[in-house]
Amino acid sequence: MRPNIGIINALIRLTVGFTLLSLATSRLTRRPYRDSYLWLAFLAAMKIGEGITRFCPLVFAYDKYQEDQHDYTERPPINPS
Repeated sequence: MRPNIGIINALIRLTVGFTLLSLATSRLTRRPYRDSYLWLAFLAAMKIGEGITRFCPLVFAYDKYQEDQHDYTERPPINPS
């Protein structure tokens, strides 16, 4: 896994992730039956992990998609005549 996001982006992801994780855990202590706060905690933990490893799977998938699209545009046009 090569890092595919920058330092500033990683710091922003860490800040947002820790903020959302603290929000989700504080809300879960008052309403433990709400599943939406549990999902928020999972997403926040994912953002924290992305910030620590500096690897985002969505950016990786987007880059792979762009490479595939770029390969198709480099082919020479077919002459029908």
